Formats: sequence, C-alpha cells, structure tokens
Amino acid sequence: MASMEALVASHFADSAKLKLEAAKVLSAPITRGIELLVGSLRAGGKIMSCGNGGSAADAQHFAAELVNRFERERPPLAGVALTTDSSALTSIANDYSYEQVFEKQVRALGRNGHVLLAISTSGNSASVVAAMRAARELGVAILALTGRGGGKMTEHLGSGDVHVCVPHERTMRIQEVHLLVLHCLCDGIDAQLYGERK
Repeated sequence: MASMEALVASHFADSAKLKLEAAKVLSAPITRGIELLVGSLRAGGKIMSCGNGGSAADAQHFAAELVNRFERERPPLAGVALTTDSSALTSIANDYSYEQVFEKQVRALGRNGHVLLAISTSGNSASVVAAMRAARELGVAILALTGRGGGKMTEHLGSGDVHVCVPHERTMRIQEVHLLVLHCLCDGIDAQLYGERK
C-alpha cells in the first residue's frame, strides 16, 4: 500500500512541477491565444475545436464552457466541438476516410474570421492536421495545442496563428497541462469580454 501511495504522490509531484515550469514558456502564447479567440468572438466569429481521444474530450469541454459558461454568468459564446456529431463523423469516416472527419466539418462551417482550436498531444494526428489545412485555405485562424515539440502540426501554422506546445513527452502530463491551458483561455476570454472579476 505504501508503494502505491508513493506512486500516486509522484504523479501529483510530477504534474505540479511541469505546470510550474510550463508557466514560464506558455504564458505568452496562451495570452496571444486569448487575444486571437476574443478578436474572433468580438467580430461575430465562432470557435471550432477538434482532437482525438482525450483531446476530443478537451475539445468538447472547451466548447461547453463557451456555450454555457465558465465561472460567471454571461451570454453564450459561439463554440462548437467537431467531435460530437456521430452521424457526420461516422458517415465521413465510412464514405471517405477517418482523416477527413474534422476537415469536412471545417469546410462546411468555417469562415474567414473564425478560429480552429486544434488539439493533439503529439502534434501528429492526421485528422487534426487535415482540419488545419482546410482552415488555412478558408482563412480560419488556428490555435494549436500540442506537446512533444509540436510534430507535423507546426508545418501548418501561419504568422497569425498561435501555438501552445507543452514542453513534455508523456501524453498524460501533456493532457493535464492542456486542461489548465483551456481553463486559462476560458478565464481570459471572460475577462477580456466582460471585465475582471471583482
């Protein structure tokens, strides 16, 4: 039992250490990400989010915080997770390929001035990269959340895009920081649009 408790404690310690270290390198890109999202929302744009597995859950979490609320009462904000429409996802995967499940939705819903929140711990998810390619063609800005150096997603980022790359290799640690980043984005959006909390 003691060894299991030590294992659990080591997870807490490793997670806390990474978050404190990551704050030094991620605060600036997260701030730019907030500005990108707020600019789109103020102009009537929408935020589309996508990812696979745990990153799909993060995409849905973020969209829910926009549409419903984060920590304060405020009007709904335009967020849509591209991971939730099972009919669209399965028909695209069946009729074409899984790689296109987000791309086709971006092409249908994305417009100049919108933002794609593209999430992948490795930065190499083919379906997310395809969505980014479509976004670039449509003039949709990209906010990329990655780890492990950013992978292939870095090749599809333009000068107006933002990259938040967690400086770590382990998937679970990257996901833990991604969740914190999403909460920073949500709080920053609310602060920019509705003022600092009193």
